[in-house]
Amino acid sequence: MNRDAQLAFCKKCTNREMNLKEGLLCGITSQKASFESTCIDFKEDPSVKIVAHETEGLELSQVIEKLSEEDLDYIKSQENLIPAVICGAIAGLIGAILWGMITVATDFQIGYMAVAIGAGVGYTIRLVGKGVSQIFGFWGGAIAFVSVVLGNIFSIMGVIANAQDISLLETMLYLDYTYLPELMSETFSPIDLLFYGIAIYEGYKFSFRVLTQEELEKIRIENSNQ
Repeated sequence: MNRDAQLAFCKKCTNREMNLKEGLLCGITSQKASFESTCIDFKEDPSVKIVAHETEGLELSQVIEKLSEEDLDYIKSQENLIPAVICGAIAGLIGAILWGMITVATDFQIGYMAVAIGAGVGYTIRLVGKGVSQIFGFWGGAIAFVSVVLGNIFSIMGVIANAQDISLLETMLYLDYTYLPELMSETFSPIDLLFYGIAIYEGYKFSFRVLTQEELEKIRIENSNQ
């Protein structure tokens, strides 16, 4: 545990002691904190309020930096990869279908729907998976990509449905899919690459569990009690 992580404990401990030369010290030992995962002498001071930065989500790199290997393993034991992938795929499919339905309703292919799909996939994986491992980001980006491609196909079908005055479902059932690559090529726009890129990035970045400094401290305490 680094000095910042130790200070997060010490600032809220009744045994803290301020030294003008050395900074915050332990009132019991009169030394700087030296514990690794948690302090056995810690006594929470209820008068100390949690400052804003302790309730803000930390970046994944910050989480890894602030935790010992034991605490990180404890967090990874809470991960749920398979349910996260399944739920992320469902979220992506729902987003893709909505893209097609919106196209039918507006008679316009809205490219930035891809961005919303990527975010939806990422947040779903984060909520269900509680993951900090890189595999969650890779799955999030991959599912987001497949979902926006599928959404683009559904939106093209929406345009066809309006042109033929039939439902989206009928278009899906009776479309000659051998023409699909040609249709996608004709409707392609360079801006689509930007939307796809953002969707993949969001699918990756939003798939990771977000922890606050306060939550990290609770995890250390829980792990030490195992």
